[in-house]
This record gives sequence, C-alpha cells and structure tokens, in this order.
Amino acid sequence: MQGGTEAVRRVWRQLQDHDVPVSAFWLQDWVGQRKTAIGSQLWWNWEVDDDHYAGWKDLIRDLRRDGVRTMTYCNPCLVPMGEKGNARRHLYEEAKELGILVRDEAGEPYMMPNTAFDVAMLDFTNPEASSWFKGILRGMADEGVSGWMADFGEGLPLDARLHSGEDPVAAHNRYPELWARVNREFADEWKSEAGEEDGLVFFVRAGFRESSRWAMLFWEGDQMVSWQANDGIKSSVVGLLSGGLSGIPLNHSDAGGYCTVDLPLLRYRRSEELLMRWMEVNAFTVVFRTHEGNKPGSNCQFYSNSRTLAHFARCAKIYKAWEFYRVQLVKEAAEKGLPVARHLFLHYPEDRRVQKLTYQQFLVGTEMLVVPVLDKGRTAVTAYFPTSDGGSWRHVWTGEEFGGGHRSGHGSVGEATVHGFEAEVSADVGCPAVFVRVGSPVGERFVRNLRDLGVI
Repeated sequence: MQGGTEAVRRVWRQLQDHDVPVSAFWLQDWVGQRKTAIGSQLWWNWEVDDDHYAGWKDLIRDLRRDGVRTMTYCNPCLVPMGEKGNARRHLYEEAKELGILVRDEAGEPYMMPNTAFDVAMLDFTNPEASSWFKGILRGMADEGVSGWMADFGEGLPLDARLHSGEDPVAAHNRYPELWARVNREFADEWKSEAGEEDGLVFFVRAGFRESSRWAMLFWEGDQMVSWQANDGIKSSVVGLLSGGLSGIPLNHSDAGGYCTVDLPLLRYRRSEELLMRWMEVNAFTVVFRTHEGNKPGSNCQFYSNSRTLAHFARCAKIYKAWEFYRVQLVKEAAEKGLPVARHLFLHYPEDRRVQKLTYQQFLVGTEMLVVPVLDKGRTAVTAYFPTSDGGSWRHVWTGEEFGGGHRSGHGSVGEATVHGFEAEVSADVGCPAVFVRVGSPVGERFVRNLRDLGVI
C-alpha cells in the first residue's frame, strides 16, 4: 500500500482488528510521491522521503516487533531531482559524475521517456555501476528493509552506447539478467554478512534466459484493472501458467491489477467484485500481494470497507493454510524448475481437453486444483477433471467428490486423448472452486488448517 506513515499505521490497526495474517507491508512510495498525468507515481531517487514517511525507522521497528517486515521499491533508472526540495542525495547527479549511466551517441546520459517523465539508466555492463548500486541497496537493508520490488529492466535503448562496447541490440535482452544479478549478489552478500536466517527477498518483472538463475521471484507486470483476457484478470492466469512452462517457477500478479484509466470517455476502475475475485486467484500463487494501482483513489482497495477487509482476511488465511505445501513446492522449483502454479499440461500432456485450456483452471503442485471465477457476475464455474491417473478430487468447501462416481469421457484425435469430465460447480464469493486429491495427505492437512483458521 501507499500513503505515508500515518496511513500505514491506520491500516495496520484495521488489519489487526480483522485478524489478517500479514508477513510484510510493501511500501513502494517510500521515496515520496509525485503527481503526474499517469496518476500517483514515485520519485526515482532511492532514499526514504522523511516528510512522507516521518519516523521511518520507528515504523520499520514497530512492524517488525509484530512479525511484519517492510519492503520497498527501486529500479535501475534515475531522474534529476531539481524539483524535489527535500532530497538528501541526488543519485542521478552522482551516477552522471561517476560515468556509470547508459550514454547516447553524443556521449551524454541517455534520457528516455518513461510514462510522464524522462529517466536515465544505470550501465550495468560497467562493474562500477553494480558496486555503486549495491551501496544503495545496503542503505535500504541497514535501515531494516527486508526486501523490494526490483522493477523495470526491459527498456535498454537499441541505439545506446555501453561501457562494454557491445552491440546494444544484443545487450537489450541481457540487461534484465544483469539487473537481477546485481540484486541477487547483494542479497546473498548481505545474508552472509548479517547471518539472517531468512535473508532478503526481491521480485522482478523483466527477464531473459538466465534470469531464473538470479531472480528470487517474479511478478507479471501491470495488468489492467479489468476482466479482460488480453490484459486483465484472465491474462494474469495466462502469464502465470505460460511463465511456469517457460522457466519462471515462482511468479505472481498484483491482486486486483494495476493499470487504471479514469477519463470521461474511457474508464477502467477496479470494482469490489474484481478485487475480491483476483484475491481468490492469488491466494493460490506463490505470493499473495496487493497493489493500489496507478490511481489509488479510483480503485476499490482491500481496506475500502468491512467487506473488503473481511474478504482479504479470508483469502490471506486460505493462503496461509497451504504454507506447508508451498515450502515443499518452492524447494521443488529450486531443484527441478517445476512451477508452483502449473498448467495441467505438465501432468496430463496427452489429454486433448487439457491442451485447450488457457486461463480456466490450474494446478498447485499436483495435489490442488483451482478453477477461479474470472467473469463479472458469475457464481459458478465449469471445472474439468482429468481422470487418466485414476484419481478423484474433493471439493474443499462441500466435501463432494469428483472422479470415481462421475462418468468420464473417453475419445481420441490422432495421438491426443481425452480422459476426464466436466462439472458445473458453485463458486460464490469467498468460496472459490478449489479441489484436493482424495486421499492426499497434503489435501487433508490443507482442509484441517482451513478449519483451524476458521475459514471452513
């Protein structure tokens, strides 16, 4: 969330009142906010804004005392800070003086338009740029920050001049790897020095072939706050599953989406229903994280009213209930590359019906099946249950079993075969269509945890 110290403390009290399990506050506006034509944006100068977050270290300490970490935001770009009166350091000027910025053909810092302002990029083909930026990250960690969004990385200009002298076209795809590597190297160095058992965490959105070697975690960038398939809640599931098939095993999206448009003739504003349904999807991804969006005042937020807070608490507890399995799946991802959230194709590759699935449903590991509501006004979904492995699935909320007692369809086209059946399943808000394997110790423990947390 955003808003400054008092806003965070106020919402933290609300979350406590609603018994919401929280692991971290992610405060992207720790650097201060600037109002632009895009909406509420940030000052790209990676130091805390002491006016916006007065008592920053006290806030971090107080949250940590209650078991809640603090996360921030940064990216590999910098902007001139002449318009910001309370800046202590001018990182753009420092980087320009050190000669560690990407240059244009004239040898000057390459100023690139990015949304509503121009930015310069750090040249990570220069080892001095990496060392300098690690110093920025160290300042964050030394203040008690436990992680950050390592944003952007995809925008290296194709006509830039680089310290290494390499072709910028070839370097374009390598740059996000370098960006992730800088963050990962610092996180590993800090953990080794500090002796912290759980260390730091960062998440990126841009990548290339080597990115999973360096990035701890991915998220899918900025979806529209809409029900759309091309750039909305449906696309977040497509990205989650296609990413998992492409070597990105630990991935998630902003719960509720990000991109908001609030113009007289064109409006995309996050509704309460959309936010609640997106929370239900993301309760079954590796990270359950909210975002206010680029126009927070135009969007329904998790703290907007008692209904959204109660639903947020419910989804957070659902997410917490399978933590034991998530730990296992993250280990499996590290060892084998298998994603946490999986397209059914990974386990039912010969099933012709499975081959046609896009965003309709997904597996969590092998033991949980999620069929989310992704359309406005819907309270039921059509679930497909593959039966080639002879197993059955149990509905988490009702206990109804799907498999042995239902008729399976069989057929083939070429070498592809259908072994399964469809069923219409109720999915009211708060009770998404989630199934566990019958007889699975994972499923039994998940349901038991849901009961212990008061969700069932």
